[in-house]
Amino acid sequence: MSDDTFIEGPLYEKRKKVYPQSVQGPFRRIKWAILCVTLGTYYLLPFVRWNRGPGLPDQAVLIDLPHRRFYFFFIELWPQEVYYFTGLLIIAAMTLFLMNAVAGRLWCGYMCPQTVWTDLFYAVERWVEGDRRERMQGDKRYWTFDHIRKVVLKHFLWIMIAWWTGGAWVLYFSDAPTLVKELATFQAPFIAYLWIGILTATTYVFAGHAREQMCIYMCPWPRIQAALTDEWALNVTYRRDRGEPRMSVKKADAARAHGDRAGDCVDCHQCINVCPTGVDIRNGIQLGCIQCGLCIDACDNVMREIGRPAGLIGYDTDINMQRRREGKAPLYRIIRPRTLTYAAAIAIVGGIMLYALATRTTMDVNVLHERNPLFVQLSDGGVRNDYTVRILNKGAQRSFALEVSGLPGATVRVAGIEAGSDGKPVIEVGQDQTREIRLSVQVGPGDLPKTSRDVGIAITDTAGGGRASARDHFVPGEQ
Repeated sequence: MSDDTFIEGPLYEKRKKVYPQSVQGPFRRIKWAILCVTLGTYYLLPFVRWNRGPGLPDQAVLIDLPHRRFYFFFIELWPQEVYYFTGLLIIAAMTLFLMNAVAGRLWCGYMCPQTVWTDLFYAVERWVEGDRRERMQGDKRYWTFDHIRKVVLKHFLWIMIAWWTGGAWVLYFSDAPTLVKELATFQAPFIAYLWIGILTATTYVFAGHAREQMCIYMCPWPRIQAALTDEWALNVTYRRDRGEPRMSVKKADAARAHGDRAGDCVDCHQCINVCPTGVDIRNGIQLGCIQCGLCIDACDNVMREIGRPAGLIGYDTDINMQRRREGKAPLYRIIRPRTLTYAAAIAIVGGIMLYALATRTTMDVNVLHERNPLFVQLSDGGVRNDYTVRILNKGAQRSFALEVSGLPGATVRVAGIEAGSDGKPVIEVGQDQTREIRLSVQVGPGDLPKTSRDVGIAITDTAGGGRASARDHFVPGEQ
């Protein structure tokens, strides 16, 4: 190609507005059920109460940033336990991969927030403006009073849904009933109003205007999942071996009467009309197809009307289309090395997390040896090592007895705290608090070890008997 050769035309394809038509069928009912469950959970969960005892919040799910806690029903997580969130992210990723390996873009078609909220916005649009035909005609006569009235009502309802979406989000970060009252009386913090405004705007734009553009151009998952799928993954598929050649019902009957081949597809375009992204599934798997199954419902309805078997469009593989052409039975492999690997990863990580939750304690201790100096040589020939000890209490206020093991003859002192009758300092730690103390371990000249020695520093709950320990080392000085 010469240097002066260039191609004229726009860089991006002009958007063609999509007018999805309503449809009835099992996949549509599944999508309605998922929408009701997910949005109902999202909007109402902040108001669910959970009794954790005196002095603790009673909101079932709460991200308590001021006190650095995350509450989920009976689970309470501290910042030090961020590894649980890491485990959840791994499980979420593996689940996404498993869904893709089993049936393509199940997440996109049924559970993605963009899909769920867009479905809700479409439902409002149909309720106000009518179905596909009415909306298309209304856009052609845009400046009539009736159409303007419907458009204004539609956008008002969209903004109300978007506003409550943003409002529900901030309720997860504070006591929901209290924050609702503060928001209504304009006494809430500015940050709450700011985030409600941001999430209201993004929900309104993404679900009301961007719609399928989010899936086609902005979301990275369609491109990622294409690299993760294989030939055995089920995808919403137009069964060309049965549908082609396309022709009307009358022409198909005439062709069959003359012994010619006629496909079951009558080219009614119902599969295109109901698609929320405007995809023609008959052209094969495409980037815009979110695998929602609505085209299956639409096609099955048409097949029943014309007296032909359902399933012209369904979850299938290209392998099975080829097998049917060869007269072989379809073959499905849901269980295969890929799906087993993902399932095993989910089970292993989930098992580790459950074990960690079941065996974790409500107390912990961390020890840090002072570096400057590593040791202090005393006048009587003994040596003192100093440590910073941090005691973590995840329960009610209680007392912990501190002891040091591994150094016979050692004397233990804690700055500002007198030792008990047994020689062990007792440290009080408040409810859901950490306390940092300075620990001094002193060994006389007769008991000094020859070399650096590991020591154990343990705390014991004086009331409940729980115990936690950590290890460090004792430096005996210059030998």
